Amino acid sequence: MTTKEKYQPTPKAQAFLDSVENGKYKRQIITGIKKFLDGKVEGGIESLYSESELQALKALKGTPQDVEARMPVKITRHYYELAKNSLPLQTLVKASPKETGNLEGSADPGKQMDYSPVEGLIHKYELGLIYVALTCSAHCRFCYREELIAKKDVERPDGTIAPKGLAQIGELTDYIRQHNEQVAQNGGRHPDTGREKLREILMSGGDPMVLGNKNIAAWWSALADAGIESIRIGTKELAFYPDRFDATFFDMLDKFHAAYPKISIRFMVHFNHPDEFLKRDEEGRYIEDPRGGLEWIESTSKAMRQLGSREWVTMDNQAPIIKGINDDSDALRIMQRELRRNRVENHYFFCGRDIIGYKAFNVPIERVWHILNESQKGLSGIEAHARLSITHYKGKTEVAAVSNQPLAGIPGTENGFVVLKLLRGAEDAPDRGKITIVGRNPDAIWFDGYNDRVIYDEAGLFADVGEEAPGAEIQTATGGT
Repeated sequence: MTTKEKYQPTPKAQAFLDSVENGKYKRQIITGIKKFLDGKVEGGIESLYSESELQALKALKGTPQDVEARMPVKITRHYYELAKNSLPLQTLVKASPKETGNLEGSADPGKQMDYSPVEGLIHKYELGLIYVALTCSAHCRFCYREELIAKKDVERPDGTIAPKGLAQIGELTDYIRQHNEQVAQNGGRHPDTGREKLREILMSGGDPMVLGNKNIAAWWSALADAGIESIRIGTKELAFYPDRFDATFFDMLDKFHAAYPKISIRFMVHFNHPDEFLKRDEEGRYIEDPRGGLEWIESTSKAMRQLGSREWVTMDNQAPIIKGINDDSDALRIMQRELRRNRVENHYFFCGRDIIGYKAFNVPIERVWHILNESQKGLSGIEAHARLSITHYKGKTEVAAVSNQPLAGIPGTENGFVVLKLLRGAEDAPDRGKITIVGRNPDAIWFDGYNDRVIYDEAGLFADVGEEAPGAEIQTATGGT
């Protein structure tokens, strides 16, 4: 597909864009370890790293273990104020030599470039994901997009090697229209992929909320005019800098709804730990709110109330469970309960991904399942909606069950078994809903930890590691799958 002439907004979009005002923000961002080493950090933030920690990081500069070559360092003052009294939040943003002790991992997690028909678009599932920003207000050390944030070279299917780029409005909207036209001409399914109409786009990156209101508005109006019905915004700004959700942003939001009333806006927020939004007393305990629940940090609460007051806006939280940050069932229980109280659906929790350096962050898969399962004891049905997913190259895969009990007569299950279920699949998802059963391995932190103990592989999750696992034996023993 060739790039066409520069995108021109429709008259309706232009009228909307002319009414949008950009806000002014003081994130007070500190970028890079060098500023800490040079003493150019003040206001308390300089205490984030000890002198020994800084020297250990300095010693790695320019070596293959350079931590900032893997993921740049970045933090806002707001997040520092939260993190200074919270070890989990410090772990989330502080660089550590542990990150590069083992640099195994995929340069293109999820093999996304296999599903990138135009630059900055990943069209793997029924929705399209677009990269619209190359950074966030602060950087999570475990970031699943470390290859994008650090601008690393990635090999494309055609053999070329280059960093991932950002989506461009004109090229992206041309693709949407062409795809949907082909779907319509082919009776509701794309002739090559079998997909239906492309009706939903997830704006990601990086964090779209680092963009100005005018830039966000340009994307929203262009997507709406191209036929997109639902726009998702993946963001951690409510944790890193909630004041970004100011009067100018909500004015833009309301004007967009007035211009495009049938378009739904879905915020996919990213809270990892309740310390990112709850107040603590002097003894470190969360504070009971006399109106019910727990007291929130005011700037975060204000933004959440504003988002929640608009019935055409929805909010969902999703977060990976990461070593030293939120591998704690009590913290996850509190987080799920408080988010649901404040109109945020608990969408997904994730096992760690196979990013570069993932062994420093990933918690064993079976332990993650146990942590989440324990966290949901005592939650109501609507509070406990979140499922546990691990992202296979074929698609999002639920860790559906972990059992200590053997399957009678089935070799390899003597120490128990794990049930994996393919929740979402690429293209028209032909294997969605199919399952895989593997024998337990309490040390497994990625799929390869189960390569030698596959019992039944209906979903084909291990089809590329050898002969496909048989299914007849388990069907005989259990009466079906």
